[in-house]
Amino acid sequence: MSPNGSDLPHRPKGVGGTPMSRRPMRRMLPQALAAGLVLATATGCTYKDFPRLGMPTPVTEEAPRILSLWQGSWAAALATGALVLGLILWSIIFHRRSHTKVEVPTQTRYNMPIEALYTVVPIIIVSVLFYFTARDEAELLKTSDKPDHVVNVVGYQWSWGFNYVENVDGDTSTDNTDSEELAAIPDRMKEAFPEGAEGVYTAGTPADRNFQNGNPGPTLWLPKGETVQFVLTSRDVIHSFWVVPFLMKQDVIPGHTNRFEVTPEMEGTYMGKCAELCGVDHSRMLFNVKIVSPERYQKHLEELAEKGQTGYIPAGVATIGDTRNAETNNP
Repeated sequence: MSPNGSDLPHRPKGVGGTPMSRRPMRRMLPQALAAGLVLATATGCTYKDFPRLGMPTPVTEEAPRILSLWQGSWAAALATGALVLGLILWSIIFHRRSHTKVEVPTQTRYNMPIEALYTVVPIIIVSVLFYFTARDEAELLKTSDKPDHVVNVVGYQWSWGFNYVENVDGDTSTDNTDSEELAAIPDRMKEAFPEGAEGVYTAGTPADRNFQNGNPGPTLWLPKGETVQFVLTSRDVIHSFWVVPFLMKQDVIPGHTNRFEVTPEMEGTYMGKCAELCGVDHSRMLFNVKIVSPERYQKHLEELAEKGQTGYIPAGVATIGDTRNAETNNP
C-alpha cells in the first residue's frame, strides 16, 4: 500500500473533480415517502373519477360508497407499490458496486429518523384504511325504524325463499307477522314490519328460471327509489346473500338474524348468488333480482296473492341469543 493511500478505493468524482455527495439523495428520501403517503391517503376524488377496477356498475344508493372504498384501497396499494418499487430501483442504480468502486459500502445502523419513518408510515396508512372501512361499514349497516318495504330472505339447501312482509290488501286488520313461520325473527326486528302485513311469498328451487332471460333461480322483485330492508334467516347451514351489483353481501346464519337496507336506483334484472360454501349443491344457489317501478312492484305482490302464495314460508332457525359462558361446570 502506498504511504499516501493512493491505491485505496476512492469515491467517484463529480463535476470539477469534487466528490459526489449522497446527502441530497438522503434528504429526498423523506420527501418521497411523504409524497407516497399523500397519494395513498388522498380522498379528494369521487368514485366516478376512477375506473371501477373490476366492480360492476352500482345499482343502489349505497353501492357507490362501497365502490369508492374499493377504489381508494387500490389507489393506496398502487401508490405504496410504486413507492417501494422506486426505492428498490434507486438502490439498485445508485448503490451498485460498479458505481461506487467500494468493496464494502458504508453501513448505516441505528438511524433513528429512518427507522421511525418506515415504522410510522405503514401504521399511518393502515390506520387511514381502517378509519374509512369502519366509517363506511357503520353507514352501510344502518337501518330505518320504518323502511318502505321489508323482505325476509330465507336461505336453505339449495335455493332461496322471499317473504314479502307487506300489507298487500290494504287492510290493517289482516296482520300476520306474529305467525309461527316468522318466529325465528327477533321481536326488535319485527318493529320495522308494516302494520297489517299479511304477506306474500316466493319459494324457490334450483330448477326455477327467470321468465325474461332464462337465468336460473327464483326472482326477487324490488321497487325502484324506495328503501328495502332485508331480514336474513337460514333454515339449515350458513349461506351468504349476495346481489352482485349491490356490491355488498351478508351472511345468512341459522340461529342469528342479520339485516341491512338498500334503495334500488336502476331498473333491470340482476344476478344474485350464495357466496358461502354451503354444501354439495352450493353452486346451484342462484337467484335473480328484478328492480321495477313501485307500481309494477305492487302489481307483482297482488299477482302472488292471486296465485294463493299468501302468508309466509318458515323463516328458519330461531335466534338463540348470546351463548357465551354457557358451559356447565361438572364437578
